[in-house]
Amino acid sequence: MHPVLMPPRPAAAALQSVIGAPAFRIGGTGPLAVGEGVFQTLTGGSSGTPARITRSQQSWIESFRVNARLFDLGPDTRVGVPGALIHSLALYAAIEALHLGAEAHLLDGLRPDRQARAMADRAIDVLYTTPAQLKGLVEAGIDWPRLRHVIVGGAKLAQADRSALSARTDAKVTEFYGAAETSFITMSDAETPAGSVGRPYPGVEIACREGVIWVRSPYLALDAARDGAARPGAALWQDGWVAPGECGRIEDGYLWLTGRIGRRVKVADQTVQLEVIEEVLAVQPGVQAGAVIAVPDLRRGHVLTACVVGDASQEPAILAALRASFGPLMAPRRLHWRASLPLLPSGKTDLAQLMQDHGGRTNG
Repeated sequence: MHPVLMPPRPAAAALQSVIGAPAFRIGGTGPLAVGEGVFQTLTGGSSGTPARITRSQQSWIESFRVNARLFDLGPDTRVGVPGALIHSLALYAAIEALHLGAEAHLLDGLRPDRQARAMADRAIDVLYTTPAQLKGLVEAGIDWPRLRHVIVGGAKLAQADRSALSARTDAKVTEFYGAAETSFITMSDAETPAGSVGRPYPGVEIACREGVIWVRSPYLALDAARDGAARPGAALWQDGWVAPGECGRIEDGYLWLTGRIGRRVKVADQTVQLEVIEEVLAVQPGVQAGAVIAVPDLRRGHVLTACVVGDASQEPAILAALRASFGPLMAPRRLHWRASLPLLPSGKTDLAQLMQDHGGRTNG
């Protein structure tokens, strides 16, 4: 049987077509993986073209068994999947549901308000979602009395969105940190300290070497490639361990992230982690969303600028607050006010587009 490449829509037909295939991919371009029991997923593409990740089918099956116990998944479960199957989180949720005998409710293609209504009408009890998808669902203003567990991946869930969700459902919320190359790394719940991404997922070993996070587990992918070649910013592989490109530290068994390796830049010979500045920017009055880019500068190496959505009248106060936090050299020199930030299909900020729009560097 030959490898199968299917378009992501219609989703049900795509899933049906790859069942039993020795190798497959849903969506994307480029050559398919060849081999028995392998498949490919796609990264979010935050720094450019999405990369193709090849993994064994067994690497996901191993975590299906863990989640069946953690989340009480089985034949009586109805799993909601709002994302497109071209993204690994949605594909994972759909295949896991089918593997465990649960119902997979594929909601991609519906507007968020109609997805929210479908969740209520179909009595969905487990939801796999990203924070961006969840925000759209919650804004529909529909209650989900049957929902018992919301599993969030892809980015950190903001406290405001968590609070808004609690008005719609009493469901337990579990966030996980991971990457396309690693699958699950950590999980967090209500007992996790604020700012941490949680403790290691069952079966995962984590090491922080010179501030860089390394992971070893049964859930690792086989490789990562863009058009068959190693890609800039890709995960590093060494002796059965993988570094997914993040910096962090471990304290009392909990993992804390400090930012992506590729988003470290030099400003006047000082190393700056762009995400740290974005965290401070996000809580300033009048800021609805923001991202920081580094603009090349002959004298300082880089100067920073921020792309912001919100109330432009707050600019003097925002700049003053950033300078107070980071000093005049490392704080953003100016703000670019925008009606919105460009988003990738995964819901993450399209840093490459911001770089193109404003002549900067994100190193995403």
